[in-house]
This record gives sequence, C-alpha cells and structure tokens, in this order.
Amino acid sequence: MELKNHSLTPKTGILPRILQLINLRPEESDRTWLMFAFYTTTCIGLRWSEDTTVALFLDKYNADSLPWIYIASAVTGAVLVFCYSWLQKIFSLRWVVIGTVPCMFAVLFLLRQGLEVSYAAVITIFLLRLWVDASYVLNDLNTSIAANQLFNIQEIKRAYPLVSSGILVADILGGFSLPLLLIFVGLDGVIFPFASILIVVGAVILFYLTHNYRYAFPSVPNRLVSKVQSSSGRRLSTPLRHYALLLFAFFGLLQVIGIFIDFQYLAQLKSNYNEKDIASFLGLFGGVAGICELLVQLFLSSRILQRFGVFVTIALLPITVAIFAFSLVILLSLTSATPQLPIFWGMVFLKFLDELLRYTFVLSSGPLLFQPIPDKVRTKIQALASGVAEAFGAGAAGALILITLWLVTQAIPQSKTVILIETIIIALICLVVIWVLRSHYVSLLVFSAGKKQLKGTDIDLRSFKQAVIKALKENTASGDRSSCIELLSELDPQGAEAVLAPLLIDLPPDLQQLSLEKMLQRGANPTYLTQVGQLLNEETINNITPEVSALAIRYVYLAESHPDLRKLEEYLHGKQHSIVRATAAALLLRQGTPIQQLAATRTLRWMLTHKQERERTNAVKALREAVYLQVLRIYIPSLLQDKSLRVRCAVLEMIAANRLEEYYGTLISGLHYKSTRNTAMTALVQLENEVLEPLFQLATNLSKPQTVRMFAWRTIGQISTLEASDTIWQYLGKSKGTTRDNILRTLLKIHQQSGNTILVDKFQEIKIKTFIHEELQFLGEIYATYIDLKIQGKVYANYVDFKSQPLFYNNQLSDKIIARGELLQRAILNLEIDVKERILRLLKLLYPIDKIQAATINIRSQSLANLARGLEILDHTVTLRSKPILLNILDRYPPEEKLQNLVENGIIEYQQMIIRERIHKLLLMEEFLSDWCLACCFHFAEVARISLEISHILRGLKHSTGFVREASIAYLSIVSPRVLVSILPQVKNDPHPLVVGHIDNFISKNGVNEK
Repeated sequence: MELKNHSLTPKTGILPRILQLINLRPEESDRTWLMFAFYTTTCIGLRWSEDTTVALFLDKYNADSLPWIYIASAVTGAVLVFCYSWLQKIFSLRWVVIGTVPCMFAVLFLLRQGLEVSYAAVITIFLLRLWVDASYVLNDLNTSIAANQLFNIQEIKRAYPLVSSGILVADILGGFSLPLLLIFVGLDGVIFPFASILIVVGAVILFYLTHNYRYAFPSVPNRLVSKVQSSSGRRLSTPLRHYALLLFAFFGLLQVIGIFIDFQYLAQLKSNYNEKDIASFLGLFGGVAGICELLVQLFLSSRILQRFGVFVTIALLPITVAIFAFSLVILLSLTSATPQLPIFWGMVFLKFLDELLRYTFVLSSGPLLFQPIPDKVRTKIQALASGVAEAFGAGAAGALILITLWLVTQAIPQSKTVILIETIIIALICLVVIWVLRSHYVSLLVFSAGKKQLKGTDIDLRSFKQAVIKALKENTASGDRSSCIELLSELDPQGAEAVLAPLLIDLPPDLQQLSLEKMLQRGANPTYLTQVGQLLNEETINNITPEVSALAIRYVYLAESHPDLRKLEEYLHGKQHSIVRATAAALLLRQGTPIQQLAATRTLRWMLTHKQERERTNAVKALREAVYLQVLRIYIPSLLQDKSLRVRCAVLEMIAANRLEEYYGTLISGLHYKSTRNTAMTALVQLENEVLEPLFQLATNLSKPQTVRMFAWRTIGQISTLEASDTIWQYLGKSKGTTRDNILRTLLKIHQQSGNTILVDKFQEIKIKTFIHEELQFLGEIYATYIDLKIQGKVYANYVDFKSQPLFYNNQLSDKIIARGELLQRAILNLEIDVKERILRLLKLLYPIDKIQAATINIRSQSLANLARGLEILDHTVTLRSKPILLNILDRYPPEEKLQNLVENGIIEYQQMIIRERIHKLLLMEEFLSDWCLACCFHFAEVARISLEISHILRGLKHSTGFVREASIAYLSIVSPRVLVSILPQVKNDPHPLVVGHIDNFISKNGVNEK
C-alpha cells in the first residue's frame, strides 16, 4: 500500500489563516469582531471630540489650569461610575450597557449646542472637556464589563487584545482624518455631526451584539438576584476585599502616572504651538502612535499575555516609565541650561511609550484582573475598582500637581524635574502593588473555585470546642452531633476526651458508644474514670445499651492501676449480654489470675463454637484485646471459614490486633474479595511496616487483577511510615501507565496525612519533571495514532477489503474495520483523559496541592468558563519550562493542534505511518496503555489483518483483565486458529465469562475436539 505524506495540519481558507495569525479561535470570532466594531466607532467619535476640546480648552485657558480639569474629571468620573453601579440595581446589566452610549451622545450633543451661546462659551468648553474625559471612562468601563460577560478567562486573553485595539484603530483613522476635517469644517464643526454620528453607530452595534448574546448578560437587576451561597460568600469576603483594594490601588496609580505624563506633555505643547497647530499635532501624534500600537496589539499582545502572564505584561508600563523618566532626569541634570527642545521631545517620547504600553498591554490585561471575582459581584467591583479608582487617581494627581507647582514656585523655582521624579516614585509604588496583587490573584482563583481544604490550623480550637459542647447539649439531630464528635476527634484528638467525658452521662446511647470508642483510641486515661464509671452505676446501667456497657467496662478496667477483678467474674454469667461477657473474659485473660484466666478461656471457647452468629462475633471482637490467645488459637482456621461474613471480618481485625504473623497472608488475601476488602485494608494499615513487603509484592504483580493491585497501593498509602514512603518513591521510577496512577494516588495520600508543605526534594523534583516529559511524549504518540487512523482509516479499510476479497468474499469487512477503528479512536481519547489526570497528579507533588486540586476540578468541568479558570490557576502556579505545552494539552484543542504543538516544541517527531506500523509502535508502549485501549488494539488488528508480534499476543493471553484476554483470543481465532487450538487446554478454564464464551463459540464453530 502506497502512503501519501499528508500535512499535519489540514489546508485552511483565508479566514482561518487570519484568525491563526491574530491568535483567535473561530468560535470566538463573531463576538470579537462585533466588540471591535463597537469600540472602534465610539473611540473615533471620542477621539475627534477629545482633540477638538483640548485645542479649544488650551485656547481659552492655559496649561496651568489642567490640574483643575483633572480634579473636576475625578469628581465627575466617580459620580458617573457610582451611577453606573446604582443603575444595575434598577435595570438589568444588558440595558445598562446598551443605555450608556446614547447617554454619552445626548450630553455631548447638548454641550456642543452650548458653544453657540456666546456668553456661555467659556464655561461650556470647560464642561465639554470634562464630559469627554468622563465619556472615555464610561466607554472603557462599559467595554470592559461587556467583554468580561462575553468571554471567559482564557478567551479574553486572545479576544480582548483585538477588541481593545479598536482605540488604536480610532487613533489612526481619527488622528490622520482630523486635520482634513479641520480644513473643511473647522474646530466647531467636528463634534457635531461627525463625532456624534460615529457614537450613535457604535450604540447600534452594541445593541445588536447584546441582543445576539443575551445569555451572557444577567436578565434581572442586581437587587432581584437571590442571595445564594451565603456561606461561600462570607468565606470569600476577606480575600475578595483585599483583592478589590489592591485593584483600586493599581488602577489609581496607573491613572496618576498617566496624568503626570499628560500634564507635562500638554504643557510642552502649549509652550511650543498655537491653537490650531496643537490640534493638528495631536491628530498626527495619535495617528503615528496608533499605527505602532495597532501592530503591537494585533501581533504581540495576546501572545505575550499567554506566554508571560498578566502580571509581567502589566508591569511593563511602570518599569518602562520609571527607566525612561529616570534617564530624562539624569540628562536634564547634566545640562547647565534647560533647552526647550530636549525637554519637548523627551516628553513626547515618554507620552508615546506611555500610550503604547497603556493601550496595548495594560488595556488588554485589565479585564483579566477581574476574572477571579465571582460573577455575582464582578460588575460592581469592576465599576468601583476600575472606574472610581481611575477617577480618584485623576483627582489625586491633579491635587498633587497643584501642590507641586506651588512648592516649585515658592521653594525651587528653577527646577524642571520635580514632577518627573514624582512620576518615578509613583511607578515604583505601582510595581510593589503589582507584586502583591499577583499572590492575591491566584489565591482568589483557588478560593472562588470553592475547593480549599479545611485544616486544623484554619480553626480556633477553643471556639470550636465551645461550639461542639453547645451542639451536643442541644436537642439537635443525632447525625449532626455524630459529625461534631468525629470532626473534634480528628482535629484535636488529645483534647477530645476533655470535652466528651463530662457529657457522657447525658448523651443518647449511640453518641455514648461513639464517644467511648473515640476515647479508647487514645488509650484509657485515669483522669476520666469518674465520668466513665458513672455509666456503670446501679442507677444508670439499666438505661444504657450492652455495647455502651462493654465499652465502659473496658475503659474502667484498663484505666485503673489495681482493678477489682472479682467484679469482672460476675459479668461472665450466662444471663449477661454476649458482648459484655466477651469483654469481661478478654480483660481477665489480660489481667486475671490463672484460675480467672481458665474461667475466661472456658467462656470464650463456648462462645466461639456457639450456633448463634452474635455469640461468635462478639467473642472474636473481644479477643482483639487479649494479650495471649493461648489455646484459643486453634479456633482461628475454622473461624476464617465461618459462613458468617461478620465473623470472618472480626477474625481479620483480631489477627491484626494481636499481630499473628502466621495469618498475615490471610489479610493479604482479604484484599481480593469485595466483602472483606475494607476490613483487610484497615487491619493491614494497623500492622504498618510488618506487611509492607507482601503488599508491595501484590501491588507490583501484573498477573493479579487491576482492582486488587489498586487497593494494595491504597493500603500502602495509608501506612504513614518513612519506610513505606521511600519504597513507594523507588517503585514510582519503575512504573508506567495505570500502575503509576495508583502509586501517585498513594503518594498524595501519604503527603495529605503528613501535612507537609514541601512534598519533594530536589532529586525527586527532577524525577517528576522527567515523568511529565514521558507523559507528554506518550500523548504525542497516541495523538499520532489517532490522526493516522482518522486520515487513513477508510482508505486502509478498502485496501484490506480488496486484498481479502478473493479469499473471503466478505463485502462487509471494510465496514468492520472502520467501526473497529472508530472504537480504537474513542479508546485513545479516553486514554488521553487518563494521561492528563496523571500529569495533574504529578503537578500536585511539585506545587501546592490546594491550588492544583482547584485547577483540576475546574478543568474536569464541562463548563468552558470553569475550564478557563482552571487553566488560569495553573498558568500562575506552574513554573515548568513546558508550561505552555501543558496548558495547550489540558485545553480543548483538537488532537491535530495538540500534536502540532508537541512537534514544534521538540517533544516528539511526527512522521505519518501506515496503520499496521502505527499499531505495532503503539503496542511497544503497552505499559502506558489502558486495558480497554489494549483490547481495542487487538480487536482492530483482528479485522484489519495486522500481524502482531508473538510477545504481544502472549502478554495479552496472560493479562490480568478478562476482556483483554478475550480480545487476544479473538485475534488468534481469526489470524491463527491452529495456535489457538494448541493452547485450548490452558485457556478453556479461564475464570472470566467473556473468555469462556468465546472459547465455547470457537469450539462449536470449528468442531474442535476438546481432548
């Protein structure tokens, strides 16, 4: 069969290539282009209005009046943002977003008409300048909130840089077209009708967009949204409040930096140009800056965001400003005079850098900072932390400039660098805020995922104990009070007795039993003899259950240093309940005289051979406390074969309690059966290092069923000894596939029990990184198999069908091959899920478990928003060099794109293979394959007439999983029936019904003589 070499990525049209060039996915394109069109048209209108009003303002006022504009703009912006947030309580968010743009137009139109009134022209220009600044705040806030509703945290990294480039396109179109407009209509004719028309067009586009994507916006006002998840909200309130304050500080400081630079820039323009030249210069500057910004935004912003993360991206602005401003200060301080030209062009270039970074990297990253905030409060916090912060920053900057100008005039009139130095200081403070903000960002992502584990260190134990006492005294549900006791015993095992002992006499019987069991786990303490002894008084003993009586007797006689054993003999009487008799007998075997031990032995022998199950069970349970079993050992073999499951489980517990080494094999065997598995696991964990060797032998025995091996590893994971942990690490390096999965679960269980924050040392860290690389290589191989099957499947099926026709005359063979190929493809996709889960478990060993666990739960979700949140947590937690590859693999890209990414990063080399060669190569990695995927390989090879190596077939026949053995037998029955006939004596007695059914069918079809 001739194989044509296909390209890894299919040929695409022009539009997909454009989307790939600007780093955008097809499913995001419609929303993105509509948002881009809306933002661009409104920004062009605002740009024309801004440049026109700046020229008018500087003509009527001088540059020294700009600080008052900044302060007034701050007040106006803050009021408008509060109104924006308040309107969401009256109207739904969709109508607030839609209505904002027409309101901007209406006020702008009215103020433009005010210019026609001569006596009001001066104040109108001031108000017009004020309103244009406020419109920018509202427009940016409106766009940002709409984008956060339309895109999730990963989509917004790709889409918002393109959306926010609308302001850059507006700078180019608006900047270069403004001088032409000024020639034809003058300053007074720009705002209306030209700027106003574009704002109205933007409003229409926004209405269409929000209508098409109504599902993305809340349909009711905020005041009607029910207050759900109140407990989660309370838990989130503290980190959320801290995060919101940091956001407020960040946006405020950014605005201060921008205002400082803008003031010095406009002051230089005023001193070098007249009114009309200023407007033309602003237009040309905006156009040139816009071209540069647009190129950066289209081809760099989204890629830098995805590659370096949001915080490195936003930090570029204050870093660049601080460095260039410092250089400018040094340059000016070295010159004896202060020539006007260097200051002018220095401020122009600083303004250029500020706008370049502000309207590309910062503008693209801004909405991302609000993604960790829960949806129900995001828009409110976004309005306050962004809109109000910017207004506050503008006002603070204006006030600071006024103070600085006064100080410069009074104290150092010759200084021209004071505001530049202040700009550097503010930029450095902003960097500190970004650094703190980063740690809170990831923490809030994890908190808002709702997956933070409850730990003892998170609880005030004193307050918790008081709450438990209150709950136990109140007449609440028994289940709730049981949970309180369980939780108290887990969080504070030493202090639990002090809480439970005084309450014993007043608790109901089921809680008395649970409390005594928890107290006995720590050993009998003489301090609480009085409280426990009250249960055995004549007044109360008739009101408690036999189980509670037995536990109380055991506690009292173990706690007393010199107990009165004659009283115990009274409990051996036949009228006593069996559990009480058995407990007394076991205590006498431990502490009694030879005569008392003989009586106890006689009682237990009678109970162990009794016909009633309850008698035998209680006797065996009592033997767990016996120090010497003496002659009672002879009953253990028969009790292990007892028809009662309760008796057999009690015997397993007794073997562990008395450490009977000759019966440890029985405990290991107990893992094979579902009925005794839990009891056997508990017993084996109790024995710790004594059973490590047989447990490891069972866990690594590939001939044993997968379920049994899995539970053997789980048992090892609960043995919290250093020897167990060290041996597990040794086996981890040798393991692959499902075995590695089981070992990773075991390691994580051990670390969870130990509570260590540092899970691995440097040597182990290197090993884990190697394992992750292995898993990525294996993913590349299964993607290659999937793609080759997808591309060649039908062609190969027709080829095999054509070659087989003369022999078999089977027209349906190609259909079978295609069906089995699709089955194998589905098995490969399921195997991909297993590998991704394994990678996430490996990451838990390298990084904080709570963060990786929160990411894992979100990645497993079917919701795209949750998936994006999980990937964002990983993006800010994982520091591996292969992090971009991992994020690509864990995302929902098609296998072709994932394989392309692996090839481009040098993880694997891809060369298309004929299907039979690809199957052979896949089977060489048999240890990595799941049982189902391995079985599907045999089934596909069966119908596709692929000759497999003998070693693969033999391992399939000896596999621990029944359906894999059945698949290998089915393969042999077609490819080599004679070989199958020769091994029939070995396989016909297989315990799995699938195998037996296939063998019987083969014998009946082929008339094989079983002898």
